[in-house]
Amino acid sequence: MDDSTRDEDVTAHLPQFGEATEKAAIPEIVCGNVLSNFRKFSFEQLSDCLNSARGYEEVDLITGHKRPAILVLEDGSVFRGSAIGAEGISVGEVVFNTSMTGYQEILTDPSYAKQIVTLTYPHIGNTGTNSEDEECDRIWAAGLVIRDLPLLASNFRNQQSLDEYLTQHNILGIADIDTRRLTRILRDKGAQNGCIMAGEVNEQSALEAAKGFDGLKGMDLAKVVSTESAYPWQEGSWVLDSGFKKPELKEGESFKVVAYDFGVKRNILRMLADRGCDLTVVPAQTPASEVLAMNPDGIFLSNGPGDPEPCDYAISAIKEILTTDIPVFGICLGHQLLALASGAKTLKMKFGHHGGNHPVQDLADKTVMITAQNHGFAVDAEALPANLEATHVSLFDGSLQGICRTDKPAFSFQGHPEASPGPHDAAPLFDRFISLMEARRG
Repeated sequence: MDDSTRDEDVTAHLPQFGEATEKAAIPEIVCGNVLSNFRKFSFEQLSDCLNSARGYEEVDLITGHKRPAILVLEDGSVFRGSAIGAEGISVGEVVFNTSMTGYQEILTDPSYAKQIVTLTYPHIGNTGTNSEDEECDRIWAAGLVIRDLPLLASNFRNQQSLDEYLTQHNILGIADIDTRRLTRILRDKGAQNGCIMAGEVNEQSALEAAKGFDGLKGMDLAKVVSTESAYPWQEGSWVLDSGFKKPELKEGESFKVVAYDFGVKRNILRMLADRGCDLTVVPAQTPASEVLAMNPDGIFLSNGPGDPEPCDYAISAIKEILTTDIPVFGICLGHQLLALASGAKTLKMKFGHHGGNHPVQDLADKTVMITAQNHGFAVDAEALPANLEATHVSLFDGSLQGICRTDKPAFSFQGHPEASPGPHDAAPLFDRFISLMEARRG
């Protein structure tokens, strides 16, 4: 900044708006105009400029909104902020996720059904949203809690702002709250039921709604989020400049895999397709007899939301499947269901694992993987029957992360080897599934 601009009124660089100017465009116009001159002025001058711009049509440049919103926890904690997305009321279990990226994948992960997701990374929405990053065709999270919604979204694939995306899917969100304080509460007290109220807000009504939520313990959500009918899947992973590829399935070399949909993420199916699996996805309540009649080379048990214990239909089906020698691979909820079908027990965790930086140790070779995690229930490591062997443990809290049957070609993993979002350290688990099918085929 040179001396000639030190005393200059930076607000003079604000554009002039007429009656025809769309309110939604004002923040972007102002920001673009100011940033184009940022080299001329000091930080203080630019701050003054942005603060002055807040008065235009009552638009807040930081969030783009003036609509009030509150988040109230069942313990009475109240957080006031700005509404993003739809207006109304939404309740669920409030959890925190420490991932720095992948907010769209998180929102559309069916495992988040009935959960209000707090993202600890402060800036959420930087890259907008697009149809390619969705893990299913809707948002399953009950709400979104963030610190700051950036003014602009910048990405070559951006199709829609996060605010517009939430509104389109009728999902409530709240921004401009102290997510660090909220995370400390959830960490110290455990996951809590909560209520987001946007538009017209009332603390007492929100508190009553939060206390009225039944909680996830005992809640069977797998059959709620599952597909209603079976469908084939052959889409592979996304490739730069060419989009989603379609792997070539060669006669005699591909594997016929039936995937139980307890809330399956698309990227799991893509990872299997990449490895030559000809997939048929079936509803959560599909009887084992129907699956076995398809004569599959392998059976996959997907991730999903809620408590595994009430899913008696799935546990019963898995027990019947385990009477055969067909390889079985489970992830997340599928991991827990395999454990229950084998005689183990599950438990509700204090605040669960939600993030993309969780270290997990392979007990066989002592190697460590950095993994993506998203679960509020876990298999009880102290109650494993003789036919189950622990294969992986969390290095955060020692909780059980993987098991395998000692008498059957069946294994499972608590984390998410498909990532989306997260690291791919655990991706070789898919290769292990392929190896089991190859061994059975001979």
